[in-house]
Amino acid sequence: MSDPRLRILVYRASDELDEAEWLANLEVAADRLDLGSEARSRARDVFLSTAPDEERSKKAVLGASLYVGALVAGEQQSQGDVADAVGVSRLTIQQRWNDQLRAAGFEPPDW
Repeated sequence: MSDPRLRILVYRASDELDEAEWLANLEVAADRLDLGSEARSRARDVFLSTAPDEERSKKAVLGASLYVGALVAGEQQSQGDVADAVGVSRLTIQQRWNDQLRAAGFEPPDW
């Protein structure tokens, strides 16, 4: 995986306003997971740069973004713990995190 500090994700400033409720949900879930500031920042960037227009898909993207943010920041969390913190199934995280990681410009690890 490349150095996560070198990757800059792009989104519009208005996206933060448009997604304020979802970003608040991200912070609540990050608190439940006891994530540090780097993991939160990465998750926020990933979510804002990949958030779908459809409201029904945002919770899943939020969960995958948190998982990716934690992974990139070196604060690995289990998929189940992230799913519980967000209120989605573990399968939802499992199915989406690779795509989120790639969308953020990173390659998945070889586990």
